[in-house]
Amino acid sequence: MTLDHKEIDTEQAESVEPEIVGSENAIRATPVFPVYSAILIGCLILVEAVEVLTDPEHSIMTTSREAILLAGFVKQLFWHGDYWRILTGGTLHGGLIHLAFNSYALYILGKLIEYMSNRAHLAIVFLLSMIGGGILSLIFIPDIPSIGASGGVIGFLGYLTAYGFKRRNLLPDSFLKNMLFNIGFIAVIGIFVLPGIDNYGHLGGLLIGLLYGFVQIPNDLHKDPRLVDNLTRNLGIASIGIFVLTSIFSILLLTGVISFNYDYLLK
Repeated sequence: MTLDHKEIDTEQAESVEPEIVGSENAIRATPVFPVYSAILIGCLILVEAVEVLTDPEHSIMTTSREAILLAGFVKQLFWHGDYWRILTGGTLHGGLIHLAFNSYALYILGKLIEYMSNRAHLAIVFLLSMIGGGILSLIFIPDIPSIGASGGVIGFLGYLTAYGFKRRNLLPDSFLKNMLFNIGFIAVIGIFVLPGIDNYGHLGGLLIGLLYGFVQIPNDLHKDPRLVDNLTRNLGIASIGIFVLTSIFSILLLTGVISFNYDYLLK
């Protein structure tokens, strides 16, 4: 079997076995533990736990204005220099139900990416999609704060949609249809059922995931999307590391260990 001359992630390489399918070469991978997905979910749960312990107004359905002011993506404060808010806002959630929904979607979609592609791409897509979603939200709804990791999670959906399209000759027809159905379902919920959610953040994340997938996933069906070079692997490590540090920073903000004075906004 001829493979692209790139290095495969050593943690995933052990689970790859060659197999001949018809007249084409293919690679069958056994399930791998979704390490990066678990790390991301762990970070979200840890920040949520700190919100619950430090915020008496936090509930199943809501979070307090104070928590949003401390670490949420408050667009006016972003323009005044708190550029880190475009990331810390993604670590907060509007209650336990919001966290549970995002964590479940992150696990399902993230596990697919780590199985069918590479965990480095998962981390990169998540970080870029959070930033992309934040930028679109910043442009179209500059006066409304945003919280939640939905932009990053829907970036996974965009990536898997691109994956399903570019590998459609190797995957069941239902794969791409399911991804498109999920996009449509989220759009309907956001527009008609829950219009208060950040649809622009969702759209920005989706577009980044789609773009990354179309650029990264090989056109040659004989090239394995799970193969990564050292640069991509290191970018993945850096991306997951940035989100871990962002989560720690959010915790320090929520607990008051780090604080900022916003009195200048009142002058």
